[in-house]
Amino acid sequence: MAAIQHDPLLPGYSFNAHLIAGLTSIEANGPLDFFIDRPLGIKGYILNLTLRGSGIIKNKEQSFICQPGDMLLFPPGEIHHYGREPGSKEWYHQWVYFRPRAYWQEWLNWTTVFSQTGLYRPENNQIDDFYEFLLQIIDASQAKGRYTELLAINLMEQLLLRRMAALNASHQPPLDNRVRDACHYISEHLSDSHFDITSVAQHVCLSASRLSHLFRQQLGVSILSWREDQRISQARLLLSTTPMPIASVGYNVGFEDPLYFSRVFKKCTGTSPSEFRAGCQNEL
Repeated sequence: MAAIQHDPLLPGYSFNAHLIAGLTSIEANGPLDFFIDRPLGIKGYILNLTLRGSGIIKNKEQSFICQPGDMLLFPPGEIHHYGREPGSKEWYHQWVYFRPRAYWQEWLNWTTVFSQTGLYRPENNQIDDFYEFLLQIIDASQAKGRYTELLAINLMEQLLLRRMAALNASHQPPLDNRVRDACHYISEHLSDSHFDITSVAQHVCLSASRLSHLFRQQLGVSILSWREDQRISQARLLLSTTPMPIASVGYNVGFEDPLYFSRVFKKCTGTSPSEFRAGCQNEL
């Protein structure tokens, strides 16, 4: 049996915790100068802030070079294939692995660079604030004590809220309350197999056509597309963190037909539910 990896900076670590954080200092030809390769991603989210040098993030045929100040967010199941950018002599970055609280979902919808990998670039005068927050999260996550993990999670929540406040301060139009309420309603009814846009519209006191127009205008996707993304995201979470049978996972997110669930899951993720779960189990 393979030895359990206890160092989160090395391949094979299970990330079997609610929050882990650290600073990775990669220098050319140093002991950490290798590419992380997790084709099926991991169970939770990883947030990454570049401090010095450059890293390169790859996803199939696409790539992105992250510079100091760039914050990246990898959601559950997203491809992890990254390392020092070959033209840079170093890549220093802070990172946090976390499993979010349920009500954080809106704060985790970032603009993407490709697939589902999110990107946020703080203003120059805000980078130090995010660096300090991440430093506190790292310190709390590595300290010993009964409440240290809870403190780190609370600091992570503050960091996400600071980002939302910064976005609003930059005059980004806030999400319409009716669209936000519609998103919450849809999220709470993912298991409904007979979904009806009219019922969502009635819940937020709009006509179906008006809600559909407003939803696409504010979020850039249709209600049905957004709902499907949420269903598959929830399915990924259940497959990676519970022993629930695959058919039950599908039913839990509104698919009565297990075969149809498998087809939709593979269309959205590139792998079948059973392949996705097997990949998650191989990390342990």
